[in-house]
Amino acid sequence: MLRIGLTGGIGSGKTTVADHFSRLGITVIDADEIVRHVSSPGHHPFDAIIHHFGNEILNTDGTINRQKLGQRVFNNAAERQVLEAILHPAVRSVMQKAVQQAPPSPYCILVIPLLVETGYVDLVDRVIVVTADRKNRIDWVKKRDGLTDDQIESIMAAQASDNERRKIADDVIENNGTLDSLFRQVEKLDLKYREI
Repeated sequence: MLRIGLTGGIGSGKTTVADHFSRLGITVIDADEIVRHVSSPGHHPFDAIIHHFGNEILNTDGTINRQKLGQRVFNNAAERQVLEAILHPAVRSVMQKAVQQAPPSPYCILVIPLLVETGYVDLVDRVIVVTADRKNRIDWVKKRDGLTDDQIESIMAAQASDNERRKIADDVIENNGTLDSLFRQVEKLDLKYREI
């Protein structure tokens, strides 16, 4: 099965794009969902995260408070590397199994926000990069997540730049227009991938 990697910076519109591929009948495997799964209680990465970062990153229900953990790692490169070393092998393994067990589909979309940063390019056959103007991205993330400008800037600084992403892109979706325009770009790529 053809594996298409979908990536882009925070707030670029990856989820909206992935959801539209899904509505078109395409299997979508999302790295963020896998991260949430493997970092939940009862999984080895969860135990390793708590062992390193401590109980202060837990919610009252015993799950990881992703915002608290994010604040710790996005402002500290060494801590981010520790977290990545814990999560990435598990995420890669689950993602590979998910592709093997995916229901029949003309191709599948692997949503990997940190595709460039993690070196997961070998997991995919083609790469789509979703881009959007920086100001639009910041405004969207503030509205969606309630983060401050400084928090968003530190997340963006920890991610690859749009230029770095474009270097590995086979296809680029520009998300600076209407939702209809975005969906038309997805539908055009869908037809192209079905032909491949």
